[in-house]
Amino acid sequence: QVQLVESGGGLVQAGGSLRLSCAASGIIFSINGMAWYRQAPGKARELVATITSGGTTTYADSVKGRFTISRDNAKNALYLQMNSLKPEDTAVYYCNAGVNRWGQGTQVTVSS
Repeated sequence: QVQLVESGGGLVQAGGSLRLSCAASGIIFSINGMAWYRQAPGKARELVATITSGGTTTYADSVKGRFTISRDNAKNALYLQMNSLKPEDTAVYYCNAGVNRWGQGTQVTVSS
């Protein structure tokens, strides 16, 4: 059974930083492509960043240069370092491990 558990969300002022974590179990993490998505109130869920099993990363234009996705295969963990946060980054952030493999989400709120 796949389980993804996010943590690290919270309330931060604009310009601040947060680091999200996702603990994965029930999958062979090291060979799995992973991603972070987010969903703001009243909006569709959107892709934030991806990382392949080999460590290749991609980012949404809105977060390029501010967010960094990384993984630790020894710990079955996925991370999202978020710097220079903006109020428009406010959303629930979800860890994803493929089709229908989602965590429960962690709330990030950025105040202006």
